[in-house]
Order: sequence, then C-alpha cells, then structure tokens
Amino acid sequence: MQRRMKAALWVVLAASVLRLVFAGFTGLGIDESYMVAASSHFAASYFDHPLASWWLELASRSIFGGMAPIIVRLPFVALSAICSWLLYLLTARLYGRAGAFWAVVAYNISPVFSLAFGCWVLPDGPMDAALLAAAFSLTRALGIARTPTPPSPRWWWAAGLFAGLAMLSKYNAALVLLGALLAILSDSISRRELRRFAPWGAGLLAVALFTPVLWWNFVHHWQSFHYQGGRATGLRWHPLAAFTIWGGEALFVLPWLWLPMISLMLGALRRGAAERRGWALSLLALLPVVLFSLIGVWSHTHVLYHWATPGYLMLFPMLGNWAAGWRPRLRNFVAIASATLLGLAALVIVAQVQFSAIPRFNQFFPPGKSPLLQAVDWDSIRDEIPPGIQGIATLRWFDAGKIGYALGDKVPVTVFGADPHEFGVSEPPKAWLGRTILLVAMPGSAAKIHRLYAPFFKKLSPGPALSVVHDGGVLLVIPTFIGTDLLRAPP
Repeated sequence: MQRRMKAALWVVLAASVLRLVFAGFTGLGIDESYMVAASSHFAASYFDHPLASWWLELASRSIFGGMAPIIVRLPFVALSAICSWLLYLLTARLYGRAGAFWAVVAYNISPVFSLAFGCWVLPDGPMDAALLAAAFSLTRALGIARTPTPPSPRWWWAAGLFAGLAMLSKYNAALVLLGALLAILSDSISRRELRRFAPWGAGLLAVALFTPVLWWNFVHHWQSFHYQGGRATGLRWHPLAAFTIWGGEALFVLPWLWLPMISLMLGALRRGAAERRGWALSLLALLPVVLFSLIGVWSHTHVLYHWATPGYLMLFPMLGNWAAGWRPRLRNFVAIASATLLGLAALVIVAQVQFSAIPRFNQFFPPGKSPLLQAVDWDSIRDEIPPGIQGIATLRWFDAGKIGYALGDKVPVTVFGADPHEFGVSEPPKAWLGRTILLVAMPGSAAKIHRLYAPFFKKLSPGPALSVVHDGGVLLVIPTFIGTDLLRAPP
C-alpha cells in the first residue's frame, strides 16, 4: 500500500474513533431529536428533506433495536469515513496522492464536515457522500484527470446513480449538479460527450430515482417544496448580509481553510476551462457558495451557514493540492493544531455531558438558556408524564423533537400551530380528536396559552411541571396543561 494512502487511512481511523466517542456520549441535538422523533415509518419523502437521512436512522433503529444516540448516529459516522475515502480517490485522480492526503486531512479537521455532518443525524452526511461519488464518476466519464485520459462512457451511469442519491438526500444538492451541467456545457472537450446517449441516460436515471420525492410532494400538496422554496422569499434589504454569511461559513469550515478555498476557486475561474480540473471543481462549488449569500441580502429568512457547504466540499481537492506544496513545517503545525483543537472541543463537550467537568456550568446562563439543553437528552421527563395522557402537544417543532425523543414510544407527540414540520404529517392534530392531551405551555405566558387553547378542549386545567435535569441540577422547567377531550384541531 502506498505511503500516502496508508497515512490517509490512519487519519480516517483516528477521526472515526473520535466521532464514535462523540456520538455515543452526547445527547441528540435539536435537529437530530426532531428527525428521530418525527420519523415513525419509512415514507417516500418527508416534510423537510428527502428520504435518505430518515431512512438511514430508521434502518439503524430497526437493525439494532433501539434509539440510543450511538445507534441512530452510526450510519452517519460510517458515511463520514466513506466521504474521506471518496475525497482521497477524487483528489488522487485530479492532483496526485500527496494532494489527496492533505484533502483528507483538511476535511477531517473542518468542524462542520468532521463533527456535524460526520456524526449527527442530518441529511448532509448522505448528500456529501453521494456528491463526492458523483463528482468522481463525472471525472471518469469526462476524462478529467491529472494526466490526460480518454473519457469512459460507462461511468455516466454511476454519475447518474449518485446524482439521484444526492437528490434523495437534500434539495440543495441540485446546485452542485447544476454546476456540473455548467461545467460540461462550458468545456469544449466535455461538451462533445453530449453526442452520446450515456449522459442523457444518466440524467434520466437521476430523475427516475428522484420520482418518489416528487410523488410524495404531489400527494402532500407540494408542502416540502413550498417550505424550502419559501426560505428565499420575502423582502428585507440587508446589503452587508453576504459578508456576514461568508464570515459564518468561514467559522464553520475553519477560516484558514475557507480563505485559500475561495482564493483557489476564484483563481480557477479566472484561468477558465483550459485547466479542466480546477474549472470543473469551481463550477461545482460556485452556486452554493454564491447563491445563499445573495439570498441573505433580500430574504426575510435567516440563512444558515451550513447551507453552502456542498460547494465547499467540492473545493477540498484543490485545497489538498495547494497544501501539498505549502511550507511543510507551517502546514504540519496548522494541521496538528487544528486537529488538536477539534478533538479537545469534542472531548470537553463529552466530559461536560457525562461528568459535569465544569462545576456549576449552567449557572452562567439564564434559566432555560443553558447550551446543555441541546447536548443532553430530556430523559428526566419520562417519569413525570401523568397517567391517562394519550398524547403530548407542543407549540414548536423543536420542543416536540426533544420531548418526543425522550419519550420514545411511550406517548405520541404532535405540534399545535402553523409550523409543525414533519409532526403535521406523522401525527396530525386532526387525528387526535377526543384524546386527553398534555399541552406544553411554552414559550410565552402560560395564561395566554390557556386562553388561546381552552376553546379547543372540553376542559383545560393546570398540569404538572416537567423538569429537564442534568447532574442533579434543573436545566429547564416546562409548564403544562391537561386538555380533556380535544374537540377540534387548533389551526
């Protein structure tokens, strides 16, 4: 085995061990709890995202017979190792093994890719793996490599397969795939391949794989498309938003990785299609990197920094090649220091969740505001649910996620209000008529919540306060009402 390949495998192994520790000894975050709690069955698609991440955690639960964090996160830890290896193969083909090693290092020291997408129950993990596989297949199909190679038409089918899987993971994969189309059309050598049936067949294959999501949305009145598309609507003039968003993305990726990534992308675009490797990678990256920052200028929706990460993923091969030629002592110091900081941060979180390593940590925050509320599971509420309760209703989808995950199959959970997310599909309130429901009276005034929701029940009376407890301390007190006989579903 080549020395660089063996070194890359050691990097992947070390990173995977850290992820397993982090996955096994921290509770599910808000988005993770929501995905696990709201996904009661395999479906053709779901409210927020297509099916891939939901199916992965459901399959892991079915195979291992539980919902513990390590169980639902295990497929995503495995996918992070697969992403690392695909990145090695792609970079080695385009720039050589030295660049491939450093691309793998950069990927595994980047917080958003290494810990968030490499560990948590999120759609980004399967999307990243599928996009890297599609990009590798595309370079084989188009003959893009470090040294000239003839196009290999059979790889179009692999590219179509993985493009379809990427779209089954997360909708913003479409931006990278659109970049691939731009790369093909703008490169005279690649454009010749369109004379074959294979690239068109690959496109049809990708669309065919995506049809379950289209069918689900058709049956459910296009609610997923409306929700995701609505994030770009509204009008709010904020001319500096792009710089704020790029700054946030830099922190997520790591500033000393983000800056050369952007520089390399701009340099490749400036050189044009004559340098096929950089041109293709830059166009794959361009739309996610630019589009979301522009949306932030006018949209009323707060743009989340991880939305653009599919674009940055495509820049790791160029970054690895650049790092391979950098000054060795400084490069090695930056890599080791970054890996050490990331590992220590993960282990500190584990130590705080498991052993309360920082005494009285929660006293530094106002009641109900401790960040540990995201890092610990709310299991302490399980024994506080009064008998006779047939369902729990919250007013926010993320509260329903944390509560629903803590309760497991004990009591179903739904959301009252205009934004139930997947709970509106898996547990629609209109199916709960006649039930006795524990209504979670937060956020806001409990008295106001009582006035608002009392007309929907035969009787609405005060219920027990539920306490989220960690290491003997109360992190959050949840006020409740007991609603007897739900008369009609709240709007």
